[in-house]
Amino acid sequence: MLTFWMLIALVAFILLGAPIGFVMAILPAAYIAVTDVVPLTAVPYQMYTSLNKFPLVAVPMFLLAGELMNLGAVTDRLLQLSRQMVGRIRGGLSHITILMSMLFASLNGSAVASTATIGGMMIPAMQKAGYSPAFSAATTAVSSTIGGIIPPSIAIVIFASANNLSVGKLFSAGILPGIAVGLMFMLVAYVISVRKNYERLEEPFRMSDLARAFSRAMLALSLPIILYFGIVGGIFTATEAGAVVCFLAFVIGKFVYRTLTWRDVLAALRRTVRMSAAIFLIIAAAGPFSWLLTRLGALQGLENWLLQFHADPVLFILAFLAIIVVAGMLADIVANLIILGPTLLSVAAAAGMSETQASMVICVGFLMGTVTPPVGICYFAAARIAGEKLERVAGAMIPFIAAELALLTMIIAIPPLTHWIPRLAGFEV
Repeated sequence: MLTFWMLIALVAFILLGAPIGFVMAILPAAYIAVTDVVPLTAVPYQMYTSLNKFPLVAVPMFLLAGELMNLGAVTDRLLQLSRQMVGRIRGGLSHITILMSMLFASLNGSAVASTATIGGMMIPAMQKAGYSPAFSAATTAVSSTIGGIIPPSIAIVIFASANNLSVGKLFSAGILPGIAVGLMFMLVAYVISVRKNYERLEEPFRMSDLARAFSRAMLALSLPIILYFGIVGGIFTATEAGAVVCFLAFVIGKFVYRTLTWRDVLAALRRTVRMSAAIFLIIAAAGPFSWLLTRLGALQGLENWLLQFHADPVLFILAFLAIIVVAGMLADIVANLIILGPTLLSVAAAAGMSETQASMVICVGFLMGTVTPPVGICYFAAARIAGEKLERVAGAMIPFIAAELALLTMIIAIPPLTHWIPRLAGFEV
């Protein structure tokens, strides 16, 4: 009964708008104060333990790299390349938005940053071209989730750190699913655009224009390649890769493109500190909250409930996905990855799913929570930029969410989707 009321309190505080990091730290402290089961110092100790993981150093590094590249005019060059590649398809601006998200994901790794950066440029442009505000916001919000799938992914770094998994292996596993969901989003956008007769770029295709756009963006596009093969080749770790990308982003923006000023660098550092502080507060608070749920038997109860379906693969998958989707709707992705991630990974392994498959299903599923009410931060951000009502944006996102659910099913049903590249990279035999 106490478990039930603690979870009800958590959901109530979240729905009332309380910062989830503070809520997750306060509830264990209140429990200890009432029951006196352990010293109150257990709360700060658990918070310290959650943060005392070296791979987490990569998180602010990747955030800073994304900020530097955005301020260094890299985003504009990616926009021009995307325009030349997919702008002539019906609904061209929506396809540009999705492709931009895919390219930006390979440089930043943050769904929230993708929504804010790409949405600020593309949503007003789409509305001006005659796209509905709801469709513009929905396309931008859902495509931003690709930033948590294609490496470097901050969500994958956090999940791998919480479960002592190889970051490089999970980065490799996210490449094909990230590309697949981007293409699925484009198919959904194309069908809607044809039905509503949205615009497309009318100027004739010239190979010279595409080559020029590609050459202007080539340095930016080389960064994720350097990062990935540097990790796979053992030149540097995933954590060190963040520092390498930061340095290269600074050099490209400051000395090659010459658009990055020292004032921009300071602004990027300030934003990175704020975003990192918010993420690390949740990671720290997840430690004592996870301890509390374990002590109350909630996580073990969840594991037992899911395992009762393991004899029926269809029922198990439905229950497994239902837990992920509902949890994603009710709590922050970072908290879900740390608190529920280990339990779900254990359950999936017991049911016969591979560690790599389960990791990608969990990460992609929780990423959906960033675009679903009531706590979907990317959903709120895109709706705010578009100036559209939340319920209309939610309605417009339904076909895209269906595509993402289809991706989750594909990851489970088609093992090579997540195993092929890790095997080529030498992470699996």
